[in-house]
Amino acid sequence: MYSWSLLSTLVVASTALAASPSSETSSAPAPSPTVPYASDDPNYPLWNLDSDITPEPIRGGLGTTILGPQNVPVELQNPDALAPPTTDNGGVPNFKWPFSLSRNRLQTGGWAREQNINDVPSATDIAGVNMRLEAGAIREMHWHSIAEWAYMLSGYVRVSTVTPDGQVYLADVGPGDLWYFPPGFPHSIQAKNTTEEGAEFLLIFDSGSFSEDSTFLLTDWLAHVPKEVIAKNFQVDASAFDRLPSHELYIFPSEPPTPDVASDMVVPNDTPVPYTFPLSQVNGTKTAGGTYKVVDSTTFTAATTICAAEVTVEAGGMRELHWHPTEPEWTYFISGEARITVYASSSNARTSDFQAGDIAYIPPSFGHYIENTGNTTLKFLEIFKSGLFRDISLSQWLALTPPELVKAHLRVDDATIAKFSRVKQEVVGPAQPASTSA
Repeated sequence: MYSWSLLSTLVVASTALAASPSSETSSAPAPSPTVPYASDDPNYPLWNLDSDITPEPIRGGLGTTILGPQNVPVELQNPDALAPPTTDNGGVPNFKWPFSLSRNRLQTGGWAREQNINDVPSATDIAGVNMRLEAGAIREMHWHSIAEWAYMLSGYVRVSTVTPDGQVYLADVGPGDLWYFPPGFPHSIQAKNTTEEGAEFLLIFDSGSFSEDSTFLLTDWLAHVPKEVIAKNFQVDASAFDRLPSHELYIFPSEPPTPDVASDMVVPNDTPVPYTFPLSQVNGTKTAGGTYKVVDSTTFTAATTICAAEVTVEAGGMRELHWHPTEPEWTYFISGEARITVYASSSNARTSDFQAGDIAYIPPSFGHYIENTGNTTLKFLEIFKSGLFRDISLSQWLALTPPELVKAHLRVDDATIAKFSRVKQEVVGPAQPASTSA
């Protein structure tokens, strides 16, 4: 039997414990991580174009040497393919294409090469063409069933179009400037002799299956119409067309247009909106890491289906982590060296390296950044099948979300969250140096 004194002591103690109220100001214990912390292992590119090495697929303790044959020049251009960051994972389709690998169509007076879904099967919404015309050379009068947007890379051209209402537009376009022709609008492009070399430009089409070899060409059409029908249409004698080409001209040499565009006009321009845009005259918005210019239908009103951003990133800088909600991004690199990691959900991520003349195609909502990995200024175009430019900044999203929610996800402190930018940075500068304790 237990003594009454012992029983009384136990009852009093248990009652006291049960009656103790919980503190309303006490904090819940910090949650323990449900998954391991992310690795701190560095994942920089291991070499570059100028490295005097034989690249090997080795990163840290992973991988080993190549015993078979190697294509060293290609591997020097693509360090993150041969020795990818440890953060890459899964099966993201290829999203890189160099114009250098496109078949080039050579003509008297110029050339043209293209990229479409035959080269990058995932690039279903946008195709691109790189075209060169000698001074005076003409890209023959033609039209497409889809829209054409263009960016001048070098030199000057004269472009023209006639609308379905019979309105006329004729203008000259120089380096860094744009033109846009809606679907079905007939147009022409001729290189001026402002520079001895002529002109080179980038053409963008709002369909990934577009081919430059499938345009509606003036000479090709008339070569396949009975000559007596042509004569009847123009109400002239059939002999007027005795020198009609028997097949398409596509690109061909000619005398340069007159220096003054007004003297070349049959009638004055009378379209309600211009079909060219002087992007080169727009001041870029400066950021900590570079500049950016956005041109969409709010500024270039004719361009209702294609918009773009022209971006520069200084050495060590980066186009910030972001994504585009519903629009794929077709990126064209004009100068410099870069790398992009795309995040495709479900732990899938892939990193690729880029040089001038390369193309990236990033599907809608894929998170990504574009980092300058070289020692010079990186310049590129972000092009979208949309009349309006839209992106979502990771930093802005987190900065405008309740801090406790962000801390629960990322396990960062208030001081770190306070540094997240509430406005889009677009282009960020070099990484901040690590703090050191005294």
